[in-house]
Amino acid sequence: MAKSNWYKEMVCYQIWPRSFCDGNGDGIGDLQGVLSKLDYLEELGINCIWFSPLYCSPNADFGYDISDYRNISPEYGNNELFKQVLDEAHKRGIRVIMDLVVNHTSDEHPWFKEGIDKNSPYHDYYFWRDGKGKGLPNNWNSLFEGKAWEYNKENNQYYLHLFAKKQADLNMDNPKVREEVKDIMRFWLDMGVDGFREDVITFISKKEGLPNGIPIPQATGMQYYKDGPHIHEYLKEFREVLNEYDCFVVGEAPMMDVKTALTYITEGSDQELDMMFHFQHMSADCLFTEFLATPFDLRKMKKAFTTWQNKLRGKAWNALYMENHDHPRIISRYGSEKYRTQSGKSIANSYFLQSGTPFIYQGQEIGMTSIKLPSLEDYQDVFGVNNYKTLRMLGVPHAKAIERLKKVSRGNARTPVQWDDSEYAGFSSVKPWMPVNPNYKDGVNAKAEMENPDSIYNHYKKLIRFRKENPIVLYGDYKEHNKLSKELYVYERNYQGKSMLVICSYTDKPVVFKAPKGFDLEKGEAVLCNYNDQPQTANMFITRPYETRVYYFK
Repeated sequence: MAKSNWYKEMVCYQIWPRSFCDGNGDGIGDLQGVLSKLDYLEELGINCIWFSPLYCSPNADFGYDISDYRNISPEYGNNELFKQVLDEAHKRGIRVIMDLVVNHTSDEHPWFKEGIDKNSPYHDYYFWRDGKGKGLPNNWNSLFEGKAWEYNKENNQYYLHLFAKKQADLNMDNPKVREEVKDIMRFWLDMGVDGFREDVITFISKKEGLPNGIPIPQATGMQYYKDGPHIHEYLKEFREVLNEYDCFVVGEAPMMDVKTALTYITEGSDQELDMMFHFQHMSADCLFTEFLATPFDLRKMKKAFTTWQNKLRGKAWNALYMENHDHPRIISRYGSEKYRTQSGKSIANSYFLQSGTPFIYQGQEIGMTSIKLPSLEDYQDVFGVNNYKTLRMLGVPHAKAIERLKKVSRGNARTPVQWDDSEYAGFSSVKPWMPVNPNYKDGVNAKAEMENPDSIYNHYKKLIRFRKENPIVLYGDYKEHNKLSKELYVYERNYQGKSMLVICSYTDKPVVFKAPKGFDLEKGEAVLCNYNDQPQTANMFITRPYETRVYYFK
């Protein structure tokens, strides 16, 4: 099938279904809730939905441990209800992509259960190994939960799990496993799904022999599975299926750099992925993981954005995001809860007006913030709890470890979406599975945001409309200014005789801004700003807290 580039002009909205909207009154988000909010997404201007996993799962990692790839979890509905959501979304011009999680399955998947038997054809679907002496098969670490090997007493062997213990890694070197993956793709694509976000897809090929790795905290062994020996071969094989449909695929790739990314996403006949989610700009306040916290460094964020904008131009397409289900809320990280509206808009402008496809995470458009739950018992995230335990093992006192967990846990992004100021924020009619951030009573909810013309929600709505109406956002060039500034992110875009200057403050302190050479702000149109009482435009001005201005020159 001839492939189109519709994905370059879309705005995608990520739904983490458990916390989006409860439609049947059991405290858990579901597809009935999604169905009730499709008009809301259409009104916002969304034309694509990315669903985090909806499949059957025991929820050791809330859907990323799949026990049945072809059926929707009963918690969320069923296949018939999903098809209804799919059809209703398509009627509104909204495409739908699914999360494809094929690095691992749940240990409750039938393949795994049958594969415990060494004589089963499913045994080689996973990495089963005997222990060495009294030790483990190798020294690899799990990124989520201790060592990467779990003992199974039924067959006296260990199985590999790069993530949680209940997430057993699939052996992609087995051609039967790859056929299973292709069949799963076809199943959903034939139903009408428009593509996939592929979870940790660059980890699916492991080095033969699984040798011991260089000792790295929480990442020992990564050198032998990150961008593994057969990764390009396997993705090209999967691409043969994808090319049968007018769909797109974006890969998630931890520890990814631009040079390596281009081996996956360079446009052409050998292209394996259409876009790549990397994490470099999300490390502006940490080292690899939010648990290794550092002070926020705007220059680090800007360098990451600029590198990807410049290196991919003319070669590949950017995936743009600032929030997802794996990170604390961005206003609480890079912005200011005191200046929630101002910083939320400034952050939005800073990434949304770059070249690439923007992704919005549920609640981001209404300025939701991190919740900071008080006790360890409040956290249901295996990754966060394990990191708390690691901090304690390293001698960090309980109080400090809990403070770190409050700030950086993935649970901060997983609180129920705040729809209005009624009980439980309009998410559910009963107590939700996870606490609601109490600031929903203070105007941080969709109803209040929609009614306020100066809200973050209405700013995103304007951003989306501006992007659709002005090709400069999609296809213009990119040049960063004020590179050494610790407070301002400034860049220009140019396309077909039109120009745009984006100015974003990341501080509540006043900063002197001077227009770059070649720009006369008095000749431009001020659009997408976050202060209504702008002073008379001048080529030099002092910014207000988290001020953002966009000047458009026709």
